[in-house]
Amino acid sequence: MAAARLKYARISPQKCRLFADMIRGKAVGDALQLLSHAPNKSAAILHKVLESAIANAEHNDGADIDELRVSAITVDQAPTFKRWLPRAKGRANRLIKQNSHITIHVADE
Repeated sequence: MAAARLKYARISPQKCRLFADMIRGKAVGDALQLLSHAPNKSAAILHKVLESAIANAEHNDGADIDELRVSAITVDQAPTFKRWLPRAKGRANRLIKQNSHITIHVADE
């Protein structure tokens, strides 16, 4: 089993989990095709991390790419950025910018 991890990705975990749930358990070829045709930021990020996991499996374990599956994928909450947005009458609103830790494991069938 090989893995790839992206820490502190600038996307909320809730948005990223939508596509993570779609590719969990699929063959890597199907998962890459699904992610490459989706017009979302989260799909592009997951596509890049999945390609890295496939490259790790091929280089480190000598795995055959055609037999790899997405065995596990997790999108966890990372520390949030807290910012302030000026509002009327000298007030301020708090902006919370969420980040994600993405981990993808690929393994032979």
